[in-house]
Amino acid sequence: MQQTLFNLIFYLTSAVAVASTLIMVTRHNAVHGLLYLIVSSLAMAIIFYLLGAPFAAALEVIIYAGAVMILFVFVVMMLNLGQRSVQQERDWLKPGIWLGPSLLSLVLFAVVMVGFYGQGSATEMHIVDARQVGIALFGPYLLVVELASFLLLAGLIGAFHIAREPKTPVQPSPPTDAETAP
Repeated sequence: MQQTLFNLIFYLTSAVAVASTLIMVTRHNAVHGLLYLIVSSLAMAIIFYLLGAPFAAALEVIIYAGAVMILFVFVVMMLNLGQRSVQQERDWLKPGIWLGPSLLSLVLFAVVMVGFYGQGSATEMHIVDARQVGIALFGPYLLVVELASFLLLAGLIGAFHIAREPKTPVQPSPPTDAETAP
C-alpha cells in the first residue's frame, strides 16, 4: 500500500512538473510563463523530497521558486515589454521550430524509460542531508564550486555592463538674466 501511494504521488507530481513546464514554454506572455515555471519548481521540490533529498527540496523552494522567480517577475514587470514582444514570441513559436527539441526530448524520454524499466532497481533510497552535501561540495569539489562562483560573478558583471546606460556629459545651461544681473 505504501509503495503504491508513493508511486501515485511521484507520477502525479512528475506529470504536473512536465505539464507546467510545457505550458510555461508555450506562453506568449512572459509573466504567465514565469508563474508556470514556479509551479514546475514546486513540483520538482516534491519529487526531490520523495526521492529522499529533503535538503535539495528545501533549496528548490527557497532559491528557485522563491528568490529567483520573484526576481524574474520583477524584471519582466519593470521592462514592460508590451504587445510588441508578445507578437515576437508568437513569430518565434511556429510549429516547425519545435521539431528538433521534440525529437531530442523523445530520445531523452526513451533513455529515461530504459533506465527505469531496464536492469537494476531504483527502490533503494539513500537519504542525503545538508551535512553530506556540504562535505561533498567543499571537499573534493571545492575547485569546481569556486570556478562556478567566478563564472557567476563574471556573468553578473557582464550583465551589469551590458545593461548600464552610457553616461552622457551634462551640458551646462546658458545663464539666465537673473544670474547675469549685477
